[in-house]
Amino acid sequence: MEHRVVPLRLPARAQEVLLALFVTVMQVQGTVVRNAGEVVQRPLTDLGYLGYGLLIAGGLVLVVRRRWPVPVFLTTALASLVYYGLDFPDGPGWLGLFVALYTLTAYGDGRRSLVIAGVGITVLTACWLVAAADIEPRAAIGWVFFRIGASVMSAALGESVRSRRVMAAEAQRRAELAERTREEEARARADAERLRIAREVHDTVAHAIAIINVQSGVTAHVLDKRPEVAREALRVIEQTSSRALGEMRAILGVLRGDDGDHDGRKPYPGLGQIGELTAKARAAGLDLELEEISPAVPVPSAVSSAAYRIVQESITNVIRHVGPTRVTVALMAGAEILEVRVSDEGRRTVSGDDRANPPARPSAEHGRGILGMRERCQLLGGELDAGPLPGGGFEVNARLPLVPNGSAA
Repeated sequence: MEHRVVPLRLPARAQEVLLALFVTVMQVQGTVVRNAGEVVQRPLTDLGYLGYGLLIAGGLVLVVRRRWPVPVFLTTALASLVYYGLDFPDGPGWLGLFVALYTLTAYGDGRRSLVIAGVGITVLTACWLVAAADIEPRAAIGWVFFRIGASVMSAALGESVRSRRVMAAEAQRRAELAERTREEEARARADAERLRIAREVHDTVAHAIAIINVQSGVTAHVLDKRPEVAREALRVIEQTSSRALGEMRAILGVLRGDDGDHDGRKPYPGLGQIGELTAKARAAGLDLELEEISPAVPVPSAVSSAAYRIVQESITNVIRHVGPTRVTVALMAGAEILEVRVSDEGRRTVSGDDRANPPARPSAEHGRGILGMRERCQLLGGELDAGPLPGGGFEVNARLPLVPNGSAA
């Protein structure tokens, strides 16, 4: 069994207690040892052992230094002022003050802590110098300047530690934010790709099934009486299903990550295949008229593919929800906009009336096919309107910019 060395680490409260006890013992014992056998102006036992009390208080208060850094600093500073103001013997009684200064700047809030530390050190310096005005021997005044310098260094060290901790936390935060951003972007790209593939599958399958359904009905109706018509319908079914299978292979190949140059897949259909699409629609029983104005500028592949899919889905909806009727497909390309309009006259009646009330079809708000067409337009920065015509029938009108926005990529 593998053994791991676990470092011994005391709880934070235990560490604070041990530090406070250590500083207290060092202040008391160090002062006693340093002044042993010497004549001092005021021994630690004067005024009811006040000297000992100040040294002990300045050390034990460090137990709560991280929780209340400002009160702890003020307590140690006041103890130092009283101690040296009453001419108690010099010694390491400043250890608690230095630790409190370090804690104030290391665990404080930056500018406010530095201001408190600066004001405190200024007051301490003035009081220490006044108290040492008649110190003997004069060389002992060097300890006063040592206390001043050590106080400044303690505050500076604490601020350095705090700054490094803040910078490390900020770097960690930025790294986590960057990681979350990368994950969100990857998730968004995956969702967009799934949505695109779902639209392609919907458009391809729905159109193919609609054509096959119509031609199958024609075949069943004329199989015995007009075999040549049935044969033509079966040929259309074969071509439609073959084309749909080819497009499905191309779409699913994206999921597999195949290279289109190696498996012979055809590119996504575009405006160049509109003629073939309308021919199939006529074979399905639609009286379709194509009005096309050649674009003055090259049409981007994304716009061309979107226009093809919009026409395909519109024709599919007519075949599924209306049946044989007159349909007009208009492709009008300007300098900046490609307008795609597909309109039908509604369902024809047997009595010869020009048109009847159209059957229920997906609304412009809830239809999945219309929703997919609108999403295609929005991705390219365009817009789409779809709804019934005043005199009967239905119209889909899409406007696609010939310079797609960045989201189209």
